[in-house]
Amino acid sequence: MIYLLYGDNTPVARKKLREILDLQLKKDPQASYFKLDDENFDEAKLEELAGSQGLFQNKYIVVLDGVLQGEKIKEAVLERIKDLESSPNIFIILESFLKKDVLTKIEKRSEKIQKFELVKKAEVKKSAAVFELTDALGNRDKKKLWVLYEKQILGGAEPAEMHAILFWQVKAMLGAKVSSSPADSGLNPYVYKKSLSFAKNFNVEELKNLSRGLLAIYHDDRRGLVDFDNAMERWVLGV
Repeated sequence: MIYLLYGDNTPVARKKLREILDLQLKKDPQASYFKLDDENFDEAKLEELAGSQGLFQNKYIVVLDGVLQGEKIKEAVLERIKDLESSPNIFIILESFLKKDVLTKIEKRSEKIQKFELVKKAEVKKSAAVFELTDALGNRDKKKLWVLYEKQILGGAEPAEMHAILFWQVKAMLGAKVSSSPADSGLNPYVYKKSLSFAKNFNVEELKNLSRGLLAIYHDDRRGLVDFDNAMERWVLGV
């Protein structure tokens, strides 16, 4: 069984993931939980989890967290997508971005599908100054990015709102860079063209690191490990 959670509103998607895990573990406290990401993914382990159950028929709950961005891992998962669908175990696929052909292949095999998009509030608040902010990020102009970020914060913008906007721009650049067309990327033609131009200032790994950094800020803030605003400033200065 496959649950698919995807979209650029990562905080909300991850909240839904926790809700699903809590519900499944409440229904079956003996279930075993596994998480595979792009750092610990193992093809043999995925095959094992798809085809078996634990001792005494306990189910496995397996989260595939952001594994479909790398070509090799993506192919390994898609080759076994039928096995994941028919497995007695639960596989939860969590992705912030999926190319159209990959999305189509997974959608038809999924029991449940949910898409999470950035809150429209962030779209409405995109003033000229905010567009300047995303342009500064795309142009990799660290000094201008920091000045504009501070201007937004001093003007009353919430760090979390800036986080969402910058995260959207990073994912748009990454999506454009690894896609062959606007339709393939899921972006509208204007955003695709602009993001593709920006993406030339970064390589794929740099964009992935920027994305991971923003995700880390979100999770570390929830754990009380960082001050959100200070962490965002450090991220901006590290672009």
